[in-house]
Amino acid sequence: MEKSSFASASSGELTAAVYGAGRPVRVIPLRHPLDAAVREAAASSSPSPLSAAMERARAMGPWEWAEAALPCLAWMRSYRWKEDFQADLAAGITVGVMLVPQAMSYAKLAGLHPIYGLYTGFVPLFVYAIFGSSRQLAVGPVALVSLLVSNVLGGIVNSSSELYTELAILLAFMVGILECLMGLLRLGWLIRFISHSVISGFTTASAIVIGLSQIKYFLGYSVTRSSKIIPLVESIIAGIDQFSWPPFVMGSAFLVILLIMKKLGKTNKKLRFLRASGPLTAVVLGTLFVKIFRPPAISVVGEIPQGLPSFSIPRGFEHLMSLMPTAILITGVAILESVGIAKALAAKNGYELDSNKELFGLGLSNICGSFFSAYPATGSFSRSAVNHESGAKTGLSGIIMGIIICSALLFMTPLFTDIPQCALAAIVISAVTGLVDYEEAIFLWGIDKKDFFLWAMTFVTTLTFGIEIGVLVGVGFSLAFVIHESANPHIAVLGRLPGTTVYRNTLQYPEAYTYNGIVVVRVDAPIYFANISYIKDRLREYELKLPNSNRGPDVGRVYFVILEMSRKPFIFCCNVYMAQTTLLPATNYLIKRISIVLVKLPR
Repeated sequence: MEKSSFASASSGELTAAVYGAGRPVRVIPLRHPLDAAVREAAASSSPSPLSAAMERARAMGPWEWAEAALPCLAWMRSYRWKEDFQADLAAGITVGVMLVPQAMSYAKLAGLHPIYGLYTGFVPLFVYAIFGSSRQLAVGPVALVSLLVSNVLGGIVNSSSELYTELAILLAFMVGILECLMGLLRLGWLIRFISHSVISGFTTASAIVIGLSQIKYFLGYSVTRSSKIIPLVESIIAGIDQFSWPPFVMGSAFLVILLIMKKLGKTNKKLRFLRASGPLTAVVLGTLFVKIFRPPAISVVGEIPQGLPSFSIPRGFEHLMSLMPTAILITGVAILESVGIAKALAAKNGYELDSNKELFGLGLSNICGSFFSAYPATGSFSRSAVNHESGAKTGLSGIIMGIIICSALLFMTPLFTDIPQCALAAIVISAVTGLVDYEEAIFLWGIDKKDFFLWAMTFVTTLTFGIEIGVLVGVGFSLAFVIHESANPHIAVLGRLPGTTVYRNTLQYPEAYTYNGIVVVRVDAPIYFANISYIKDRLREYELKLPNSNRGPDVGRVYFVILEMSRKPFIFCCNVYMAQTTLLPATNYLIKRISIVLVKLPR
């Protein structure tokens, strides 16, 4: 068949009847993708995203518009006070009691005064309960975001200066703006390109760095502030002559108590309350010990301002560009942590969750929080799990958590003065032990070496070169694997199953019939400019190296290559330009060298 004869077959459906080597070939013209009827069918079956959005907007009623603006109305209108309120009250009190000491601990991890942790667990909780779409997600300060704040701000300004606090609050405003923009522009799908193995390796390395950064409160001397493991270990070893036994013994005792209570709460349903009450237990015991014995070697939190945060506009906008990479990184972490666990909790509780609405709700909570002295907040794995296990039904549990934080700010801050620093450090270390996911690495080693490589690469680079470099390397390799798989698609040789007209991969079905001189090929991916060269090379291999066939006489070479195109709507239906520019170059080479027949088999 000449190239011109293929070009002429451009206005109908292409089929072929192959009778064997040297026999005639009947060609029915292929309808060209630019045919008017095909264009109309494609336009009617594949509306543009804008027209689809307009259609959905026209179909929405007043109540649906109200729910889109205020997601809390979805659970408010069906709220059952007798059944739901008791569960929400119990869950809100449980997680609120857990949040108070955790918030102060995470603020210390971020290099801030403990009061800013309580501020971060105050206003964002109320805002998210109104605008957030998840009914069980517990927002507030988290360990990973706190470490990111400390890491970036520590390189700009001293943590004891007022500017440090201003920049942390400005970060909350920037993260909120980015999250709102991503939600409004529906860009939540971008995070799908990051492999789970990258996330696991990153969080595992970050948990180790967080634990080492808190060890200074156990040892009794200062340790270098860094997100790299080597400077941390060197600093710990260099100051070993300043080691103090009292904080080490007290901190270790609290850590053991927390881990035991956490373990018992997870494994025994009757003792579930122990998991949430662990942080409060450590704080109460530590405070009582300090008040009674007044040990001079135990450092305490110190004075904490009493009262609610006042309204103020974030400052420090001259540092906006230097904070932008960290704001983007924190936004990515928020998507991974918050949206991931929110979707899982929504599935468990039987309701649907829109990730873009979720991002918008998180963004608003951070923006509003920044006007009341909060640093970046996001969803917490541990507190959300406790909230769900405690029976939370709606966002009212989040409002109750906010009321508990409000009460703590108004009435309880004088009691926090004598909380030992090692008790807060033990709370942080206990919380991040759940992020160390070495079991995932063992699983990946046995299942998929490629994913294990991603995990190990992200883990090592995060520990060695810091969080930002670790994330960039992990995401870079993750995207590289995606591009590689797209540019080098799987190509299967098909054969006919005996007694049927069904064609399947001959590697999976060795009994399938294949015929000498004919190769039936299926490309398991859309055909476009990035993979067309690879497909050409693979098809050339079938010409030079005859596939093993089990039917028909030996004809010595390949006469026909049949491309099974039923799984290629991208070429024939969705993108006419690609059909013109990428399909034909793949076939032109083969038309010059061997006969080729394109067949679109019925679905």
